[in-house]
Amino acid sequence: MFRSFRSPSSFRSASNHPRSFSSTAQKGYKVSVLGAAGGIGQPLSLLLKDSDQISHLSLYDIAEVTPGVGVDLSHICTPSKVTGHKGDQLAEALQGSHVVVIPAGVPRKPGMTRDDLFNTNASIVKNLASAISKHAPKAHVLVIANPVNSTVPIVAETFKKAGTYDKNRLFGVTTLDVVRAKTFVSELKNLNVRKASVNVVGGHSGVTIIPLLSQVAGVTFSQQEIEALTKRIQFGGDEVVQAKAGSGSATLSMAFAGAQFTNRLLSALSGESGVVENTFVESSVVPGVSFFASPVELGPNGVKAIRPTGKLSDYEKKLLDAAVPELAANIKKGVEFANKN
Repeated sequence: MFRSFRSPSSFRSASNHPRSFSSTAQKGYKVSVLGAAGGIGQPLSLLLKDSDQISHLSLYDIAEVTPGVGVDLSHICTPSKVTGHKGDQLAEALQGSHVVVIPAGVPRKPGMTRDDLFNTNASIVKNLASAISKHAPKAHVLVIANPVNSTVPIVAETFKKAGTYDKNRLFGVTTLDVVRAKTFVSELKNLNVRKASVNVVGGHSGVTIIPLLSQVAGVTFSQQEIEALTKRIQFGGDEVVQAKAGSGSATLSMAFAGAQFTNRLLSALSGESGVVENTFVESSVVPGVSFFASPVELGPNGVKAIRPTGKLSDYEKKLLDAAVPELAANIKKGVEFANKN
């Protein structure tokens, strides 16, 4: 079963004052969430329902409850239409989608790494990618399902086989790494977390996550702080899994991060300039890996420009050296799975 946000400051607070939606509702996008009834999917869908950039929120999951989730969200007083689809209704859910977000998959449990999720989630993601290639071949695809380092290459290879691959329309959502980094750094250094900026590059698991703390403006860190923050950012998911004592993984924070990236992409698709988000895309920024997360300028066609990582400290260079072989192996695993299945 599939079990599995616009910038935080742009989420509207509750108000009794009526709002006008006439222009945004007519110009909005259809966004499909695959795995919408799960632990990430439901809060993600809730946050996306509050986006004026979305005219149709299409929810899909194999779970029987999915149409009910759709009805529940449809009662919220925002302009988007909501439809819920289950089981064999995937084609209907995808038809006409501009953006497809994939939180589908099984969650991590204590002691599990993202790599442990591979066998189950790889098959789920490949099947969904095949459906997208048939029913929404021009959609921008946002992959949340772990392990992202491998599932994004699986989607890419599946699209290549179908003749629908566009490297500028495929994204691995690594926003949670940035969200955590901003939170942890702001707590430590008493910064305004809504204004904090921390560049996190690499991949989306363990040592492949590289927070570039040397680039944080206006603050300095001791080496002890750097090492402690780096480890916490890299293994923040483990912190949540352990705290939930086997009952779940990082669902709420991931939903927040997923909605933030989705809304930022929608803003760029609408023509807003200067939209830059860290994301895992096909990239030649770092030799030895064909996909890499770094700051990416988004535009009307998806990826507009991939920006360099910037100057790295000696410590960060060592982190990168350690990350590249692991990331390359993750990518290879995804490619080989897609080509063998």
